[in-house]
Amino acid sequence: MPDWGHHDKADYGRAGRDLRAATITGVLLGAAVVASLAFFRFGFILIMAALTILATIELGQNFRRRGIRTSAIPIAVGTGCAVIFPYLAPYVPSINGNGERLAANAVLLGVLGLTAIVSLAWRMPRGSDGFLADASASLFLIAYVPLLGSFVTLMLTDDHGVPRVVTFILVVVMSDLGGYVGGVLFGKHKLAPVISPKKSWEGLAGSVVFSTTAAILMAVFGLDTHWWVGLVLGPCLVVVGTLGDLVESLIKRDLGIKDMSNFLPGHGGVMDRLDSLLLAAPVAWLIMYLLVAG
Repeated sequence: MPDWGHHDKADYGRAGRDLRAATITGVLLGAAVVASLAFFRFGFILIMAALTILATIELGQNFRRRGIRTSAIPIAVGTGCAVIFPYLAPYVPSINGNGERLAANAVLLGVLGLTAIVSLAWRMPRGSDGFLADASASLFLIAYVPLLGSFVTLMLTDDHGVPRVVTFILVVVMSDLGGYVGGVLFGKHKLAPVISPKKSWEGLAGSVVFSTTAAILMAVFGLDTHWWVGLVLGPCLVVVGTLGDLVESLIKRDLGIKDMSNFLPGHGGVMDRLDSLLLAAPVAWLIMYLLVAG
């Protein structure tokens, strides 16, 4: 069983993590994602559903350290449904008899709404003591993980969905890589010392260079659109991806933990890997929805 709580961690220097374990884990996850997108798209949806469900469990378990109890079961079920059902929606005819197919975004809103309702009702039997904190944390989890993460599903249901998802993931990963390279090699000026001492302005510059280069290449060769779309997409995803990382750092500092868990060797918890992707997903979907032809 994974240790969901706080645990001691060795000092790995400026890298801040076990690079060997991180590399092995990253390669295995990356191979699973690439293989599923290439040969079995629903498999990718299942992988994403599993990761986002684990993320809500991690957060819920850590919230308990502060005496906050989220509605874990309905949130986990709702998270899986929010990722899976919108993908299946276009294949299901409407029951009103007009022959129309279900809209993915409509199904998503319905699932999220029902998840919120059930989560609030789930908490009611424990009474009024702590209700506001518990209910607020549950609604925060629903907005933070399934709502933001489900935009990846919406990307995949669009025309040419696979190149859009590949572009999104690659640009965010390259932002992370560029930030790591720039920070380790040149990092001197702290970006947010109170929130995340390891982040630097030089690392942010590396993120912009790496992600924008990847975005331009994917815009031309992957999305078959204008190169300047990558010039918009790259920096925007760097900003929101960095914001996602800082938001998770604030959550962990508030909870008094270093990693969400040790579920992913070398990376910490699932949320430690999804933090940038979650906040970047709706921005990536919107930019490609507006600027990339179907």
